[in-house]
Amino acid sequence: MTPKPDRTPPRVPPLSRTTVAEAALRLLNETGLEKLTLRAIAAELDVKAPALYWHFKNKQELIDEMATEMVRRMTAGDAGHEPEAAGPAWRAQLLAANRALRRALLSYRDGARVFSGSRFTGTDHAEHVDAQLRVLVEAGFELPQAVRTLTTAFLYTLGFVTEEQGVHPVPGERREGFDVAERSERLAAHPLAAAAGPHLFEDYDTHFEEGLGLILDGAAARYGIR
Repeated sequence: MTPKPDRTPPRVPPLSRTTVAEAALRLLNETGLEKLTLRAIAAELDVKAPALYWHFKNKQELIDEMATEMVRRMTAGDAGHEPEAAGPAWRAQLLAANRALRRALLSYRDGARVFSGSRFTGTDHAEHVDAQLRVLVEAGFELPQAVRTLTTAFLYTLGFVTEEQGVHPVPGERREGFDVAERSERLAAHPLAAAAGPHLFEDYDTHFEEGLGLILDGAAARYGIR
C-alpha cells in the first residue's frame, strides 16, 4: 500500500522577540533599514502585523533587539577567528574585538546604522565588556582610561563602517557617485582634495587597520601604557 503523503504543515517557531529580530535580520540585506517595515517582517513570519506589537511598540525597539541579536552572533561565532597578535595583551584584544565588530557590521546591509545609537536589550554583552575592561585595567589603565580607550576604538569602528557602507552597501556593490577617477576630474581645481580620493574611498581594509592602530598608539602614549 502506498503511504499517504504527510500534509502536516511545517512547524513555525513560536513568535518571540528573538524570532522577530532574526526575521528582520534576514530581510535587512534585501530591503535596507529604511524599507524594513513591521509589515514586511510579519509577512516573512506568516503572521499579521499587529501580532508584532505584542513584542515591539515601535521600530526603534525592534532595531534595539536586532543590534542585540547581532552582538549575540558576533560573540558566539567569532571565538578563535583572529590569529594571535603580537604585542601587549590589551592591544591584541582591542584589535581582535574591533576587527570582529567590523566583520559583523559588514555582514548586514546597513549593519552599522542598526548598531548606531541602539540600546542592547539583554546583558549578554556585559560579560565581554567586563572581560575587555579587565585586560585594560590589568595592563595599567585606570578604569576611566580603560573605558575611554574601549569606547573610542568602538566608535571609530562604528563610524568607519557607516562610511564604508555608504560607498559599498553590500560587498561587491558600489553606490553611484563614488567613482574615484570621476571625482578627481571634478575636483581638479583642488589637487590635494582630488588626490585624496583613493585614500578615502578605496582599500578600506588597509585604511581601517591604520586608523585603529593610530587610536591604540595614541591611547598608549597618552596614558603611558606599554
